[in-house]
Amino acid sequence: MKKILFILIASLVVLAACSSGSKEESGGDGKKDPNTITAWAWDPNFNITALKLAEEKYSGEEEINLDIIESGQPDIVSKLNTGLSSGTMKGMPNLVLIEDYRAQSFLQAYPDAFYDLSDYFNSEDFAKYKIESASLDGKIYGLPFDTGVAGLYVRTDMLEKSGYTVEDFTNITWDEFIEMGKKIKEKTGKQMLTVDPNDLGTIRMMIQTAGEWYLKEDGTTPNLDGNKAMADAFRIYKTMLDEEIAGIHSDFSQLLATISEEKVVTVAQGNWITPSITAEEEQSGKWAVVPIPRLNVANAVNASNLGGSSFYVLNIDGKEKAAELLANTFGSNEDFYQDLVSEIGAIGTYIPAAKGDAYKEKNEFFGGQETVADFSKWMEEIPGVNYGMHTYAIEDILVAEMQNYLNGQAIDEVLSNAQKQAEAQLK
Repeated sequence: MKKILFILIASLVVLAACSSGSKEESGGDGKKDPNTITAWAWDPNFNITALKLAEEKYSGEEEINLDIIESGQPDIVSKLNTGLSSGTMKGMPNLVLIEDYRAQSFLQAYPDAFYDLSDYFNSEDFAKYKIESASLDGKIYGLPFDTGVAGLYVRTDMLEKSGYTVEDFTNITWDEFIEMGKKIKEKTGKQMLTVDPNDLGTIRMMIQTAGEWYLKEDGTTPNLDGNKAMADAFRIYKTMLDEEIAGIHSDFSQLLATISEEKVVTVAQGNWITPSITAEEEQSGKWAVVPIPRLNVANAVNASNLGGSSFYVLNIDGKEKAAELLANTFGSNEDFYQDLVSEIGAIGTYIPAAKGDAYKEKNEFFGGQETVADFSKWMEEIPGVNYGMHTYAIEDILVAEMQNYLNGQAIDEVLSNAQKQAEAQLK
C-alpha cells in the first residue's frame, strides 16, 4: 500500500513539473504571448539572419518578438501544404518565406489563407517582376525580399589571354557568347560554363530575358508548343553542348568545384552565387560580372532572374503584427537594406535602397566593380512573368524532352509533345 501511495505521489510531482514547464514557455497562462509572432524560413546564414536583423532594426510602436523556426525549403513546402489543406490553420506560422516560383501554387490553391499586404507598403518601390509573382486578383500577398537577378560572371584573365575584354561580353546575345566561347576554348582549353541536365535553371534564365515562361499570362495554361523563346533556348542549350563549350555538372557541389578548380571561364547564375565565387580568395581580382546574355528573339533584354523569395503573412491571429514588422523593415527601411548588403550580402528588391552607400561600395574581388549597384540596375530591367503554379511540374516534363532533343528529335515535335503532356498532367 505504501509503495502504491509513493508511486501516485511521484506521478503527481512529475505532472506538476510538466504543467509548470508548459506555462513558463507560453507566458504562464497556457496561451501564446500576443507580442510573439512565428516565422518559418530556410538558410541560417541568409534568410534567417535577415529575419533576425529585421527584429533588431524594427522601430514600430508595438512590441514584437520574433520566434524563428528553421526548416529546409522542401520541409516548409510540405508542412504548408499539409497544414493549409487541412483547413484548420492549426500550427501555421505568422510569417513564412516562399520561393517566388512556388508562390502562385499556394496563393491559388489556398486563396483565403494569406493576409493582404497591399496597404502595408508601396509596391512601386519594388521590382515589378517580384510584385507580379506575389500578387493574385489585384491584391499583393507577399512582401518581396531577395532578388535572384542573374549575371554572367567572367574570368577576366582568361578573356584577356584569348584576346577578349569584359566589354566584348557586355550586353551580348547567347549566339555571340557561343562564337566567342569557341575561340576561347581553342586558346585556353577550358569550357565556358557547365549545366545541370536535371535542373533547367539555365533555360529559365534564357526565356525570361524575352518575357516568356512555361505558362501563359494566366499562370495555368502551358506555353510550350510554338513558344519561340523556348525553342531558341533549347537551340542555344544544345549548341553549347554540341560545340563542347558547355560541360555538365550533376549537383551544386560539382558546380562549385568547376569554379574552385578553374575549369570554367564564366558562370551564369543568380547573384546569390557571389559568396561562393568570392570564397576562392586566390582568384580575387580575376573576376567581373556583366549582364546575362539575351535570346535572339524579339523584345529580349539583357536581364533575367534565377531564384529569389518573398515573405508571406498567414491569415491568423497576429497577422497585423507580422505585417507591421515586414512593413517597418523589409517594406520601407533604406538603412535596414544597407545592413542587409554589408552584413549578409543580401540584395533586396527595394529600389530606393540602391541610393545607399553600401550599394555603391567597390568590390575589390571583382576588380573594384560596384557589383551590388550593377545587380540592382539590372534587377529593374527584368521582364515580369507569371510563374504560375506549375514551374517544377512542367520542368520535370521538359527535362525528359530535352534529352529527346539532344538525341536528335526535332524541336517542334519536342515542344509539341511537352505541351500535350503538360495539358494532360495539369488538368
